[in-house]
Amino acid sequence: MNDKIDIIVTWVDGSDQKWIDEKKKWELKIKGKASIDNSIQRYRDMGTLKYWFRGIEKYASWVNKIYFVTCGQYPEWLNRNNEKLVLIRHEDFIPKEKLPTFNSNAIEEYFHLIPNLSENFVYFNDDMFVINKTKKTDFFKNNIPCDCMTLAPMQIQNHDKFHRKICNDLEIINKYFNFKEFVKNNRKKCISLKQGKYLYRTLTLMNYGTFVGFQHYHIPVSYKKSTFEKVWSKEHDILDLTSSFKFRNNFDSVNHWLFEYWQFAEGNFIQRRSNFGKSVTIANNNINKIFKNKKIKIICINDSVENVDYELKKKEIVSLFEKKFPSKSSFEK
Repeated sequence: MNDKIDIIVTWVDGSDQKWIDEKKKWELKIKGKASIDNSIQRYRDMGTLKYWFRGIEKYASWVNKIYFVTCGQYPEWLNRNNEKLVLIRHEDFIPKEKLPTFNSNAIEEYFHLIPNLSENFVYFNDDMFVINKTKKTDFFKNNIPCDCMTLAPMQIQNHDKFHRKICNDLEIINKYFNFKEFVKNNRKKCISLKQGKYLYRTLTLMNYGTFVGFQHYHIPVSYKKSTFEKVWSKEHDILDLTSSFKFRNNFDSVNHWLFEYWQFAEGNFIQRRSNFGKSVTIANNNINKIFKNKKIKIICINDSVENVDYELKKKEIVSLFEKKFPSKSSFEK
């Protein structure tokens, strides 16, 4: 049995002038700008990547390989010779006619084409950090993905373009899966106390007729490479269309949650407690308390569109990480 687990992490240096010039060139060609998501928060780097690696080395040493996915950018401090590090450029796995791309949804949907990637992998954004000791079994048990599955209704708010994409994900799930059969076959998972306070959401929706949505915890996702291959074989057109957009398109696209939802609908998951990870924005004033909570293994610190002093918050967060991880990792020169 192959029990290797790889990690994929994506990163972009949004301050790189060459990259900025290339991005501006493609921005001028955009039609239908109202449908795209090209905000500064999608590309801004908080200077915390080295702490991502320090967290992995200290608390997730079980990892087989780390696939560091970029357009060819690498931080100056990175030790590219680390035996666990695999440097992957977009051109190594994304069809050349789709490049260059500034669309994270396009990048993510081609993960299964990364050379030598193991069947079992965990996808991290670069703002998702391991802050306490984890085990392989926190992510896969007997080659089955561990995840937090909670049913939750889609909540669409004014000017919320992002959720149109999630509706596209759910439309595909309802096309291939019968919700009542899902509940019947996964009843114990649906009523699992591991959902904590979110269990009531699942219970209120178990008698519904279709998949109306899932709670999203915005923490790393455990994936089977074969799931990507399967979904591509059935929904090639929408995935191909998604990758044709140079920037995120919220109306006519899907995102990587489609693959997570697919694993849920198949029953191909093991419930993991809902407080395994915590997602906050940089505006949150309790990040230091989360760092001290031993039960929380992962923290996601999202950039924010909220009215905050970004540079001040950035300094505060870097200071917290420096206290948490004061020593260099082997991924640093």
